[in-house]
Amino acid sequence: MVLPMGSAIAEEDVAPIGDAERGAELYKQCSGCHMVGPDARNRTGPPLNGIFDRKAGAIEGFFYSKGLKRAAADGLIWDLEHLDAYIENPKALVSGTRMSFRGVKEAQDRRDVLAYLRLFSDNPQNIPEAAPTAQAVEVALSPEVLAIVGDAEYGEYLSSECKTCHQRDGSDQGIPSITLWPEEDFVIAMHAYRKKIRPHPVMQMMAGRLSDEEIAALAAYFAKLE
Repeated sequence: MVLPMGSAIAEEDVAPIGDAERGAELYKQCSGCHMVGPDARNRTGPPLNGIFDRKAGAIEGFFYSKGLKRAAADGLIWDLEHLDAYIENPKALVSGTRMSFRGVKEAQDRRDVLAYLRLFSDNPQNIPEAAPTAQAVEVALSPEVLAIVGDAEYGEYLSSECKTCHQRDGSDQGIPSITLWPEEDFVIAMHAYRKKIRPHPVMQMMAGRLSDEEIAALAAYFAKLE
């Protein structure tokens, strides 16, 4: 089951950007320079309250580098894409920045840090997954489809064809593992193949042969497989 990124869809069909609780721990490596919270102020770096969709270089009283000022003049906005790129490698996005941080290479770590920073954006308790940090899921499914409780035993019966490619023990031999995959993620992926949003012809064919109940059964089986 090949798992490429899906295409964007309606704004209301979104998934969390990352794990904010884990991001709070990861953020400790940033906190020596950047403050967040009600008492945040300029330190070596500017405070990061309200960072999402903020124009670069906008904090009054902070002495920005020439590189950051140049990027701001060119129209840099701290949207999710640019924040992710900056955290990954500051000097690659903004040449001449004084930020000496070497960057966060793991994509999930960056998402978790950004989820934490999202808590200090506008009204995050009310719109935690709304713009500017909404991440589109691949395909919009009705609540009725997502609510189907899969029969894991039936899923095991159906799974023999899946296991011709995917290893039961979860090992990855050129084909992604689906063992212990969250049920909703499995269901969304299979429906994305069915609707030909995911571009894998074999998976499109297999998903097209399955009913909603059969997809849910396979999801239930693989989610609990050890």
